[in-house]
Amino acid sequence: MTCYVDDVRHRFGNMVMCHLWADTLDELLAMVDRIGVQRKWIQGHPTLSFGKHRHASWVHFDIALSKKQLAIQAGAVLTDRYGPVEHTARLALRSDDADCRERAERKLATIAEIRGRNDA
Repeated sequence: MTCYVDDVRHRFGNMVMCHLWADTLDELLAMVDRIGVQRKWIQGHPTLSFGKHRHASWVHFDIALSKKQLAIQAGAVLTDRYGPVEHTARLALRSDDADCRERAERKLATIAEIRGRNDA
């Protein structure tokens, strides 16, 4: 099981933020506890998130770049901007819904194609 951080940079007031997510909720919460992020800032969780944050497309935290560095030092894997989409697509591959799995496979193929172009 793994925690991940991406290389995006979104401004939020005076801070620059990126995303932190994990394969499991327990692992994600253990990481935010370790790096000093308050659990109340979780997004995309049906009961732990609040307000508009409950409706995020996947369970994650927005974290400041200083916390990103701490997460990497604690073992989080750095991904590119497509990491969150790849993660949610891989989760969708486990679905019982064939259409959902097919969409996930297309997303993964698109990400692979984009990464291939960017590497060329």
